[in-house]
Amino acid sequence: MAKTKDRTWQQKFMDVFKILTRSRQNWEVSSDFVHLAACSISNTLDMSHYDEREERYMRIISRYTKEEANLFSELLAITTMALEENPEQDFLGQIHQGELALGNSAAGSVYTPYNVGRLMSELNCGDLLPKIMKEKYVMVNDCCCGAGCLLLAFANTVRDKGINYQEKVFFIAQDIDATAAMSCYIQMSLLGCPGYVIVGNTLSNEDPRPENTWYTPFYFYQIWAGRREMEHWKKVFKILLNAA
Repeated sequence: MAKTKDRTWQQKFMDVFKILTRSRQNWEVSSDFVHLAACSISNTLDMSHYDEREERYMRIISRYTKEEANLFSELLAITTMALEENPEQDFLGQIHQGELALGNSAAGSVYTPYNVGRLMSELNCGDLLPKIMKEKYVMVNDCCCGAGCLLLAFANTVRDKGINYQEKVFFIAQDIDATAAMSCYIQMSLLGCPGYVIVGNTLSNEDPRPENTWYTPFYFYQIWAGRREMEHWKKVFKILLNAA
């Protein structure tokens, strides 16, 4: 039954998407959609990048008519409802890889099937479960995140084991492909995963520019703000002790 419902949401997404691609390429509309959606989500809470992302949003949306602009909002609404109805999926990853065939295996861009991601998270979660229960929180990192399949699967796995990942797991993601990274950011945000997504090359190990780090809404959740404050003061005290 779930597959039928998921397929229906994918069909609804593609019906709207195809209207936007009547005079544009799939990759262009897909990139514009995820950037518009990501900017909309980010600017609800992340005031440190508000102006830059608002300018980016307006620059992209200005290329479309008012009627077309409304269709982007519809695409985000469909994505939200699809994940709300069934969080056990990589909705945007499947859209990009399956419906739009935007994966580029020659460039190393291959989306992991959600079932594979769920199996991997089940295998790894067994060892992590005692630590998650013992510690205040744990951090998970996917340095080549794609649309977020592995992180979404991990969130669903720990949830099924009775753990509130919104309070116990901090998610970090990175991908060199901006469309993939923004897709991950959107889906992590909609599922309430606290953390951030970096658009950048993991292998080069370069510090990302501030504007390339996208904080999810739950990053600003009160419990995580308190933890960041505590970690900050721990570092300050450590520096003072070493200097004494």
